[in-house]
Amino acid sequence: MSTVRATYTARHFVLFGSRCQVHRSLPGRINLRGLATSTEGTLKKTGLYEFHIKNDAKMVPFAGYQMPLAYGNVGQGASHAHVRTDAGLFDVGHMVQSNFRGHTVTAFLEWLTPSSLTSLAPYTSTLSVLLNEKGGIIDDTVITKHSEDAYYVVTNAGRRDRDLAWFKEKLEEWNASDSAKSGKVEHEILEDWGLVALQGPAAAQYLQRLTSFDLRELTFGKSAFVPIEGFNLHVARGGYTGEDGFEISIPPSQTLDVTKLLCNAPVQLAGLGARDSLRVEAGMCLYGNDLDEDTTPVEAGLSWVIGKERKETGGFIGAEGVRKHLKDGPPRRRVGFIVDGAPARQGAQIYSSPQKELIGAVTSGIPSPTLGKNIAMGYVKSGFHKKGTEVDIDVRNRMRKAIVTPMPFMKPNYWRG
Repeated sequence: MSTVRATYTARHFVLFGSRCQVHRSLPGRINLRGLATSTEGTLKKTGLYEFHIKNDAKMVPFAGYQMPLAYGNVGQGASHAHVRTDAGLFDVGHMVQSNFRGHTVTAFLEWLTPSSLTSLAPYTSTLSVLLNEKGGIIDDTVITKHSEDAYYVVTNAGRRDRDLAWFKEKLEEWNASDSAKSGKVEHEILEDWGLVALQGPAAAQYLQRLTSFDLRELTFGKSAFVPIEGFNLHVARGGYTGEDGFEISIPPSQTLDVTKLLCNAPVQLAGLGARDSLRVEAGMCLYGNDLDEDTTPVEAGLSWVIGKERKETGGFIGAEGVRKHLKDGPPRRRVGFIVDGAPARQGAQIYSSPQKELIGAVTSGIPSPTLGKNIAMGYVKSGFHKKGTEVDIDVRNRMRKAIVTPMPFMKPNYWRG
């Protein structure tokens, strides 16, 4: 069990009606750029929408949903810091959860992605990517293998229509081919299921109080069906913050009750504002900012998701373009930056120093609450991607010095046993 920074008594787990613990502090600056994606009339709601409203959430459009940006008068910086020092609970029920089943499902998913799933142990997860025919990233995804015949897959809400159409097209193609002669593949969408992320160094001790399952056995990247106060839930160890934590999938009828169990002191509800700054510090990509269909996993610094033998043999959609970048090197690369003076936001142009040649653009950038520095990530022409390279970034019509810096910006705190 990892070291935690809080102790608990039974009173911490009493449910206070419909309201959970919302820390009160001075409001902080929250960047709303890039969040609006739909008009309010067309926005969907997760199963926790009313729960968010009752807990004083500031709701904003995100990926086609009304999602909580922050709660009460807690500032983004304070919420961010609480996840780094204690624990926060995020609603990620907008994500698309799916089951894929069938005798040929491993081969099917190895066709859709460059990952080596055959060698993946049961109840183990891997980050992967769905690729188009050119090797561009349709979406990033987490794939969990339950058995050779069954997988649990989570994809992004903002890519729902594109992903589901792609799955349908490729399933029809696969099931009509000789590849499926030993068994067709079925796809089940877990509509309206809840998904919450309990993140932070205090997450494990808090969750352990609610289950007889020994969470020390659930190391980073592993999952299990875990009994939690009478609910039997799929729990995966991991997350989007760089901290230890768990992502918990919940049937629709149980989502509210389980969430109430998970959000009492020292856990605080946390929203999109903190989630974004946490993931940037952890060097993690946001689809639409840092990834798109014109970007290969090699350019994105995600070559590690490609199975070792698959780099040689291919056999997946988009393999030709990906293998060309692996062999010849990509024309550009995603890198991190420490930026002087002011934070560089998405779209800020990057220039070589001192030549002032345009070499790329920022895709995500924040003032880091943890580091007290301005950090960013973006793409630069190959040759300018090496650690320590000095560049200039145009921040609101003023050139700011920046240094190429390895990511993640902070050391991850994953539980590996």
